[in-house]
Amino acid sequence: MKPIKTEDNTTLRTTLNCEPNTPLWQRVPTKDDDGKYLGDFMMIIPGLKHKSPEDRKSILNTLASVLGYYKEIVVFADLNLKMNLLWVSVKPVKGIFIEIPAAIIASIPEAKLISNRPPDH
Repeated sequence: MKPIKTEDNTTLRTTLNCEPNTPLWQRVPTKDDDGKYLGDFMMIIPGLKHKSPEDRKSILNTLASVLGYYKEIVVFADLNLKMNLLWVSVKPVKGIFIEIPAAIIASIPEAKLISNRPPDH
């Protein structure tokens, strides 16, 4: 499986080897390589699935750039286009549950934070 390169050469690892309809809870990691619990948040990008292919690609490239900037902290990201729902799992870093969603919203203003769950310590 080839990694995806975005316009700014950020590399995204793909999860195309997952079976279609594999529940998210079966794919989302819960701990990092050191055994520390991960936290996660969800965002919705209203109307994404109805945008033109060019507009969707632009938004996906923007999202990849933002998440790529945090590549040392972001462990997993999943975009469900059918539900316009973004799930992001991150390492436990102070303030990251505000910083990353804020960066996404600054780049994709229609994105809305709908849930976050800091890791259990």
